[in-house]
Amino acid sequence: MKPKAAAAALHANGVLSSPRSSPPPQPNQNGRSSSYCKLMLWKEAPAATQRWKVPWSLVCGVMLFALGLISLFTGHVASDLDWYSQKLVGRGFYSSMVGRHYEPTDIWKSKYSKLYRGCSKRGPNFHSAVRERSSNGYLLIAASGGLNQQRTGITDAVVVARILNATLVVPELDHDSYWKDNSDFMNIFDVNWFISSLAKDVTVVKKVPDKFMRSMEKPPYTMRVPRKSPPEYYLDQVLPILLRRHVVQLTKFDYRLANDLDDELQKLRCRANYHALRFTKPINQLGQKLNTRMRKVAKRYVAVHLRFEPDMLAFSGCYYGGGEKERNELAEIRKRWVTLPDLSAEEERQRGKCPLTPHEVGLMLRALGFTNDTYLYVASGEIYGGEETLRPLKELFPNFYTKEMLAGEELQPFLPYSSRLAAIDYIVCEESDVFVTNNNGNMAKLLAGRRRYMGHKRTIRPNAKKLTALFLKRNRTSWNTFANKVRYYQRGSMGEPNEMKPGDREFLEYPFSCICKKPRRNDAKNSTVDSGDDRSKQSWD
Repeated sequence: MKPKAAAAALHANGVLSSPRSSPPPQPNQNGRSSSYCKLMLWKEAPAATQRWKVPWSLVCGVMLFALGLISLFTGHVASDLDWYSQKLVGRGFYSSMVGRHYEPTDIWKSKYSKLYRGCSKRGPNFHSAVRERSSNGYLLIAASGGLNQQRTGITDAVVVARILNATLVVPELDHDSYWKDNSDFMNIFDVNWFISSLAKDVTVVKKVPDKFMRSMEKPPYTMRVPRKSPPEYYLDQVLPILLRRHVVQLTKFDYRLANDLDDELQKLRCRANYHALRFTKPINQLGQKLNTRMRKVAKRYVAVHLRFEPDMLAFSGCYYGGGEKERNELAEIRKRWVTLPDLSAEEERQRGKCPLTPHEVGLMLRALGFTNDTYLYVASGEIYGGEETLRPLKELFPNFYTKEMLAGEELQPFLPYSSRLAAIDYIVCEESDVFVTNNNGNMAKLLAGRRRYMGHKRTIRPNAKKLTALFLKRNRTSWNTFANKVRYYQRGSMGEPNEMKPGDREFLEYPFSCICKKPRRNDAKNSTVDSGDDRSKQSWD
């Protein structure tokens, strides 16, 4: 059909007709009116099917879809989809397309954080702990791994003791792991506080009474339960042995309890982790001192958990371009984990399983909007590659601090003990305005959950899978394009409340059962909230 004939048909059918009072369409510089542009969309359509108008939202949607197809082949165009979409259709339409509100992110604090609080008060039907003499026996726990891995085991041990109606003996800590720290529970955590704060939930004792041990005919029965075991497993497999032997020891106890529990047991997890596990006075005092010293030099600061130590790189199976020297060094460390499978470094990087380098962490932070006068507290052990590896990060952020720089001689008593040093870092990272994790390990998960519990304090987790591909071609990308892409990729990984959804995620990282919306102002006076570790004001709500 010719253009004039098509136009006549469309006017006849009312498609292009307009109110009489409307002025005639004005031609553009090329002599073509906007109506002509609309008309060309219908050029090939039969007149009988042209009784409807083309929604401009549909046209824009098709354009966005086309950009997406192009990006599959170019890897460059549609990665800036947010920029193109704003130019083409405006923020409102793009928001409806992706299902989220398009709005600038405050890199220091979520604007919704004041709406939430931690809540782990026991329910009215959660009966008091069974007394020691009336319990089903004594539960011994051997927590494995480093400090934060042990912390997950201790937290779950409290819940398992509750499930079994058992008396929990203060857990033993692993002295034989990679870190070779011989610290006991009482060297890291306030053991008396741990026992007293859980008294209404679980009976905890420091050891099995000697009189009871002497009366036993056999040593304690030792077993290892499967990872992520549900409560039913403990009731079916562990409880009968406990009733028969009176003492059972569970070894290698980390992540041995399922994520999905009923709300009352989940809240007990929170009470154990966020309230009962308090560091000893020397550790807590030094950690708070370092936070105070950071506050003296900066109104606000970012804590970064680099996790770029040799053991982490060896465990991950990743490669960072150091040639045969790097391959041999990390392979030797990797032999310590005999059960680790052989991994492809390239595949692990593509899957987002490799920690970012310190340089890449710095680039991500600058792209997100942190300026070079931002103060960093870097929590880390021995960085692989030493100062040479750290130099690019320090150049991006000259205000660079560590516990060694802030504490000086005060750190000497803690130096032989990796777990106590990690505890000091934990405190400063918890207190920081922004926490940035470079991997999804135990410390990262625990701190992310803790900070959510404290009101969704800003916590940034790199989208390593997306960012890794971006870093590989950063030399071919302008800074503005690079920064836009980083901000786009990081949506959903900034510690916002809407990232918290029940499901298969680690509960200690996403403690959804223990986070509530704050009451309205009229009800606030009658509300009791968690008050941290102050024994005189302890509350679980």
